[in-house]
Amino acid sequence: MKPSQPFTIFLILITLAAPLFAASSPAPTPPLREYDILRAFPTGRLAALSAGDKPDAEGFTGSNHAHQYWVESGPQRGSCRAVIAAVIADDLAAADNAWRGIDVTFSHQTANGGFESKPQANGKDSSAFNNNVETAYFFLQELGRAILIIRQSPHAEHFTARIAALEPKLRRAADYINSGFDTIIPKVGHSVNRVIIAAKAFGTCGLVLGDEKLITQSRRLIAHAITLRDEGGVFIENGGRDSSYNVVSILFGSQLALHVPLPEFEAILPAALAWQLTRVLPNGEVDVKSNTRTGVGKEANAFGQAKTVNYHEVVYALTYFGLIHHNTACLEVADRVFAYTRSHNK
Repeated sequence: MKPSQPFTIFLILITLAAPLFAASSPAPTPPLREYDILRAFPTGRLAALSAGDKPDAEGFTGSNHAHQYWVESGPQRGSCRAVIAAVIADDLAAADNAWRGIDVTFSHQTANGGFESKPQANGKDSSAFNNNVETAYFFLQELGRAILIIRQSPHAEHFTARIAALEPKLRRAADYINSGFDTIIPKVGHSVNRVIIAAKAFGTCGLVLGDEKLITQSRRLIAHAITLRDEGGVFIENGGRDSSYNVVSILFGSQLALHVPLPEFEAILPAALAWQLTRVLPNGEVDVKSNTRTGVGKEANAFGQAKTVNYHEVVYALTYFGLIHHNTACLEVADRVFAYTRSHNK
């Protein structure tokens, strides 16, 4: 049975119109990439925040640089941040220079995949297994992130060979922290930002290595971190609220969520962020009143000095959240804190 003429004409019209309907349909929104977020930072901000991350002549950053000798792997995370800042700035010479810190770190890798450790100025060291796992994931959480951002950038090819050469070492390091997975929550469960830092190491390195098991471990840690909040939704640090470490949890969780989808974690961030904004004074200073860890002399760093507010992390976190969520109020507060850090050398 042949179709009727009107029906045939209808089919022809539908066929001709199909491309028009397809063209008018809105294109799907591409997922946010951390590379694009960092490129959207206010001019000069990322360079200023990362200025202290460049490796010294020995390839040391952070407290390794401050000690002027190798202490442990965690402080070397600064070199990874320096690589990221240079890639964002399209400065490959600076990125190559910063990469020295990564190479130096792996020159201290041990046979079990962990890293050598020596005593800090205060006598503490990371030789015990749970401590060594912790300092290792502090480094890996920024290394994994750096590689993922490089792969999102136009400069991926520049790093292809060195990343490929690094992957077997990264594989061993990731296996090492995974072998100590059950030590993480017992050791740092009182300090939720460290649980999230560990999650970031497992998640970002899992993506780099294509290892779903590591990503699953990351999600397990995030699920636990979600439980470590008070009735107001603020992340608990040493039994209470801390205006520095609450923002570290927000920052590192937000960075991880740009690579590993974590809708359940992102859903809880507005409450923690809302409280954080109330801790910023009109001049951009962060209020430390009633803090449980920083700014009030309750904890000391490796040199015996009282821990202070992580101002760089405050600026980073507020800038990230503002850009990701198009939150102008958050960006305005970030501007205030950044201005305060510049005028007070924070």
